[in-house]
Amino acid sequence: MPSFDIVSEIDLEEVKNAVDNTRREISNRYDLRGVKATVTLNKEVVKLEAEADMQISALRDMLRGNLVKRGVDTRAMDPEQCDQSGKFWSQNVKFKVGVDQPTAKKLVKLIKDSKIKVQVAIQGEQLRVTGKKRDDLQQAMRLVKDCDLGIGFQFNNFKD
Repeated sequence: MPSFDIVSEIDLEEVKNAVDNTRREISNRYDLRGVKATVTLNKEVVKLEAEADMQISALRDMLRGNLVKRGVDTRAMDPEQCDQSGKFWSQNVKFKVGVDQPTAKKLVKLIKDSKIKVQVAIQGEQLRVTGKKRDDLQQAMRLVKDCDLGIGFQFNNFKD
């Protein structure tokens, strides 16, 4: 029986490239000239540091723009609260990986309510969709792409 998996993941190499591009862009920006502003990547967390809250916002927008250029879905970004320590502001930006249980249940309900002849099973942080026909699976893919649940979904492991 044909099947595929619905996952939510990001390419960490592309995130690293986007962080490097943001670092290069900092030296060219007029509003960040002469300001100590840094962007660092530790595993799946990007740390933004600057001298003002407005500059943190500018860094976050630059990072978001570079992620879009590199093809990373920005819905996976999860910025935390800005922290002030002395005269520096910092913010951690985490990336959501995997489909959490409430979102998975919403997705299962969405597919079942659409009356497409497929079965959906939650397997940890991914969903397995199986059906008798490839057309039904493609219809389910289209449905998932069109819905907006705040997470970017990818499809992999397509078996015929």
